[in-house]
Amino acid sequence: MNASNHRWESFRRQMPVTKRWAYLDHAAVAPLSEPARSAISQWADQAAEQGDVCWPQWDQRCQQVRQTAASMINANTSEIALVPNTTTGIGLVAEGYPWREGDNVVTLANEFPSNQYPWMNLATRGVRTRRVEVPDGQVRVDHLLAACDQRTRIISVSWVGYATGWRMDVSGLVQEAHRRGILVFLDAIQGLGVFPLDVQAWEVDFLAADGHKWMLGPEGAGLLFIRAEHLERLRPLLVGWNSVQQSHDFSRCDLDLRPAAARYEGGSANMAGIAALGASLELLTGAGLTPDDSPLADRVVEWTDLAIERLRSIGALIRSPRVHGHESGILAFELPGKSPSAVRRHCLENGVVLSVRHGWLRISPHAYNNEQDIDRLIAQLQDAP
Repeated sequence: MNASNHRWESFRRQMPVTKRWAYLDHAAVAPLSEPARSAISQWADQAAEQGDVCWPQWDQRCQQVRQTAASMINANTSEIALVPNTTTGIGLVAEGYPWREGDNVVTLANEFPSNQYPWMNLATRGVRTRRVEVPDGQVRVDHLLAACDQRTRIISVSWVGYATGWRMDVSGLVQEAHRRGILVFLDAIQGLGVFPLDVQAWEVDFLAADGHKWMLGPEGAGLLFIRAEHLERLRPLLVGWNSVQQSHDFSRCDLDLRPAAARYEGGSANMAGIAALGASLELLTGAGLTPDDSPLADRVVEWTDLAIERLRSIGALIRSPRVHGHESGILAFELPGKSPSAVRRHCLENGVVLSVRHGWLRISPHAYNNEQDIDRLIAQLQDAP
């Protein structure tokens, strides 16, 4: 076995789900890695047997996770908040930004709802949401920019589209947006954990991502990045005892906010979830994920390319646009004459996990998947009613 194969076999052994399932649904909810499961088990044992005696240890672990997350995207630790989910991160920026009546935000019409509703909810404050259509699934920066004007304050887009997997040229978008004085919010949930992302080089203004997809963590633990220069621009929301510099001095009640994104963490943290997320992040970075490079990304594209070849051989129609540099781990397709929901049900009954989105079947393999998983998928698709 060569060094590359050994790396991926070792990674695969850290994913207990492989003992039963060909799990190809990481764009929905990923299975936990073994390190994440162990972290939750350790926390539960300590919490049950020792109560809050271990709290300082848990808090220290949270700070380590913050550092790992910051290093993974080339951010400063002070720019990272540990939040419950992507929706929370989007909402904190959407509600905290100093809007004026007549301002607008630009997003995509095919965005996941969580990257539309927080902006649409600003209508009561006189802020309009402009949603750009994406008829062929390929997001074009010039179309986004054409929807902007002098009152556009933020462009909010997904790095990778959840339905068909189009991966954006984020750096190009940010460069053009900044030339026009517009900030960029990046929903990174469908790429972070596999594809490299450098927030400093790309000059992203805000970013949010839940950990329960490609980062192989549990639901309820995610990341929010706020570029340092924007921290004071946002109105603080959801402030609590953990938002201030004297967070452990409960007798001193001065609103002296932390000079960091952590001011948005408010109250008690999801200690177990954050510890589990950190364990999976360490697994991913140990497999080679950095802000500049990622062998995991190459592996994921390899599996989706193989899946396309095998799917076409059985008559499937590929619905994800595949353009070099815009590929991701998400692949949408259909089987003519077969019901997507019936196909998915058959696959689940036979050990293969995939999704249905927008009337199409969708697979999303991770780097730990292997050719046998793709073989199992194709076999069950052929047998499906």
